[in-house]
Amino acid sequence: MTERTALLIGEQGVKRLSEAKVLVFGVGGVGGFVCEALARAGVGQIDIVDNDVVSESNINRQIIATWETIGQAKTELMQKRIASINPACRAEAFHCFYLPEDKTVTDQFHFAAYDYVVDAIDTVSAKIDIIIRSKGAGVPVISSMGTGNKLDPGKFEITDISKTSVCPLAKVVRRELRQRGVNDVKVLFSKEEPIKNGGRTPGSISFVPSTAGLLIAGEVIRDLLGLNTK
Repeated sequence: MTERTALLIGEQGVKRLSEAKVLVFGVGGVGGFVCEALARAGVGQIDIVDNDVVSESNINRQIIATWETIGQAKTELMQKRIASINPACRAEAFHCFYLPEDKTVTDQFHFAAYDYVVDAIDTVSAKIDIIIRSKGAGVPVISSMGTGNKLDPGKFEITDISKTSVCPLAKVVRRELRQRGVNDVKVLFSKEEPIKNGGRTPGSISFVPSTAGLLIAGEVIRDLLGLNTK
């Protein structure tokens, strides 16, 4: 399955990815496509963390969500999907809700054992904790900011958290990290003004979170291969 990939990154690149271990928090609209792209690129280990099950409202944007998978755990579905795409990829599913105050959950994860950490969850306190733990372990981390209420995937950018604007979630994360003296954090965010839908539940569409997930996966892969110089 790596023949076409090797034409781009060479056999050494394929080998590097096959030896890489990536920890992905969140297997929703963004995280699901992160896992999809990492598995198809030949990453050797992808551990996935999520406590949710598929619901009907997920079908419009989540790669594992279909009418047949409603009610099933997202981590288990993604674990099976990874195995069907890349049998050589080791995938461990952690069906849990990651919160910094729940040590029975957080102590399961040894961040230093990974080559990269991806944060694709919504809870601010958990995002901050994941970023801090990753940086403390010396492991590269990328965090997804808000993708809800957006219609233009061309407005996504990957940059340092200090350079973000417009995104309400990025504003909160930026403030919380600054208060803790944490800097140099890579994030994906959108410069598109959120669309007001009149309710508290964010609107979503098929091509926006998926694009965000693929952009994040691409950044992770290029970093793992040492191709990003900026």
